[in-house]
Amino acid sequence: MIEPIRDKKKDLKFDLVGSIPFVMMHISVLAVIFTGFSWPGVAVAVVLYFVRMFAITGAYHRYFSHRSYKTSRWFQFVLAFWGTTAAQKGPLWWAANHRHHHRHSDTDEDLHSPGLHGLWWAHVGWITSTKWNSTDFEGIKDFSKYPELRWINKQYLLAPLLLALGVYSFGALLESTGTFGLAATYPFLKTTAMQMLIVGFFISTVVLYHGTFCINSFAHLIGAKRYKTGDESKNSLILALITLGEGWHNNHHYYPGSERQGFFWWEVDITHYVLKTFSLFGLVWDLNNPAPHVLAMGPSGNVKLATAPAQPAMKGATLEDEALA
Repeated sequence: MIEPIRDKKKDLKFDLVGSIPFVMMHISVLAVIFTGFSWPGVAVAVVLYFVRMFAITGAYHRYFSHRSYKTSRWFQFVLAFWGTTAAQKGPLWWAANHRHHHRHSDTDEDLHSPGLHGLWWAHVGWITSTKWNSTDFEGIKDFSKYPELRWINKQYLLAPLLLALGVYSFGALLESTGTFGLAATYPFLKTTAMQMLIVGFFISTVVLYHGTFCINSFAHLIGAKRYKTGDESKNSLILALITLGEGWHNNHHYYPGSERQGFFWWEVDITHYVLKTFSLFGLVWDLNNPAPHVLAMGPSGNVKLATAPAQPAMKGATLEDEALA
């Protein structure tokens, strides 16, 4: 049933109370004015950005949202816990919403379409709406059957809190020991616990937010189209570098069941490289590739062909969805 238009407009309103934690996370970065920064803190921030970006792209997105590869039940939980360190809620919540986006991309039902609701809404606005607070378990039944995943989905703040504590403790260790005796020789290494917390955790997390959100917003506005997908998804090298491979968004929307989103060798896809490495150690397996007929189109795809259908090659979020469609 299509919702009344007045309800949709209400959904677009800012949830003042529910958005307090999200807003406070952004305000917290201003504390760097008082704490200053240290190069060890910057190094931790960069490492945590990329480690947690992989958790979003490789775990939340390519595994839980699209089931583009297989893994064991124990490593499945590791991926889920790892993903929650990004402070982007639980894996079931994230994946269910992303599947909804694929089913309704750039239509009136889409969660974050910049063409319909504007850039701000697509980037961060939808997150502040009460409409998307709860987990759509019907949309993620394949994973919500696991009690441990339902538990971590509910306790999604546990990992970020532990990570923040660990980062602060590491900073305290460096502060109390003078960076293991190196501070006298290399003064620029000196750091404090609060510097490490603000720069290493809070700033890293906020930058990670907006790196992730770029795909919801800018990947539907800037870049090139290789395939007719029925939406405005585009490919962008810049966004691919920021997000470890998610910038090949038009590729992904044309064939979302593929674990590899950079379809051709020159399309940098760091998440794919990491997952391939994991597969060498037996942690993951059966990594899905683009279908042969998709690759056979070549780097120009079908976007210039007048006879090409203006719809995705995949109608669902997973290969199983496509088989049932």
